[in-house]
Amino acid sequence: MKRILVISPSGEVYDHDCVRWYDHTNVQASLHHYHNIGDAFVFDSSLKLLNFSKLEPLKIRQPTDADIDRYNAEYDYAFLRGSNYIHPTMDWENAPRVLSRLKIPVIAFGIGAQAPKKGALQLSEATKRVLALIAERSASLGVRGTYTADVLWQLGIRNTRIIGCPTVFRRNDPTLRIDLPPLDKVRSAVFTLRREVGGDYAQDLPRYLGLQRDTILDLAQRFDLNVMAQGEIEEKKILWGTAAQREEGLATLRHEGWLRGEGDPMEKMYDGRLFYSDVVAEIEKFVSARDLVLGYRLHGNLMALANRVPSVYFTYDSRTVEFAETLSIPSFDVFGAKTFRLEDYWDQALFERFNRAYYQRYRDMRLFLDENGVSHKMVDEAAAQPRQQVA
Repeated sequence: MKRILVISPSGEVYDHDCVRWYDHTNVQASLHHYHNIGDAFVFDSSLKLLNFSKLEPLKIRQPTDADIDRYNAEYDYAFLRGSNYIHPTMDWENAPRVLSRLKIPVIAFGIGAQAPKKGALQLSEATKRVLALIAERSASLGVRGTYTADVLWQLGIRNTRIIGCPTVFRRNDPTLRIDLPPLDKVRSAVFTLRREVGGDYAQDLPRYLGLQRDTILDLAQRFDLNVMAQGEIEEKKILWGTAAQREEGLATLRHEGWLRGEGDPMEKMYDGRLFYSDVVAEIEKFVSARDLVLGYRLHGNLMALANRVPSVYFTYDSRTVEFAETLSIPSFDVFGAKTFRLEDYWDQALFERFNRAYYQRYRDMRLFLDENGVSHKMVDEAAAQPRQQVA
């Protein structure tokens, strides 16, 4: 049982390995700012794979000399929670100095690079330094896919291992697979919403938003559909705010054209079919009870797959494409020429590719933890397979 530090936690930990957002019962505290609860999915899932007796956030901004000495004396390793860190505007604060003083291993747990819309990826010296320090202090860096591994290779970092994301392995199930029911048996579905996005992620914002809205409304005519937000301010105001705050949220969405006033079917969806929670366990319970989950959210879709619920990715940038490629998840290109038809993706052969990739990536994740000396709960997938009878 290891004593571990976490770099860039996302939420507060309770019951040893469960995560919820900070001060989650104080609705007004977070109502006016956006936080992506998907980051908490990754943190929660990481903890569920690890054996540890003690966990503490590592101070990055202004640790004292005593803090650094204590980290080196009392802890076995530090891990960097998986996220999209490798991009031009990443602010590492005091991380290069802090990491350079650590004598314990530093583990990158599913980090990723964000490709620019045009040109080569330009990284700050601080980013290069942090990545080099982690590479020096670990047997391997866990990255989410081939693109990220290629970026690190260009920086001279060769010890990468592609592991995807801890979220898909959160159930610690080496035999997980997706078996599609007949499409006419699917009743309940969830669309994972991502309204907030910038031009650095989506090359055509009207297309990005328009397709999302049209797809939600089309699916709502076919299934018992809920829309799941992931931290958007207006959706939180509608769900949790006072009467005045709810009206503020609705007014903003009407002004932006996402909602369109009286008689708009999307407004009806938002009145009773909208879901959000700041507690990862509540989101997992909600998603796992559905027959189908699909949409724009990386980790919302991964949460479904981790619970054996079929999911289709809508890809719109390098992150979403990289995840879909790493795990062979059936995916629809938001900016491609095709029209989305669910029937085109409801094909067991497509999901067998995911089943095979999951089996392989589960092994890669386990080997990554083993080679870095990380105590974990993952099992040998070969030992989990049923024995065949010999005639």
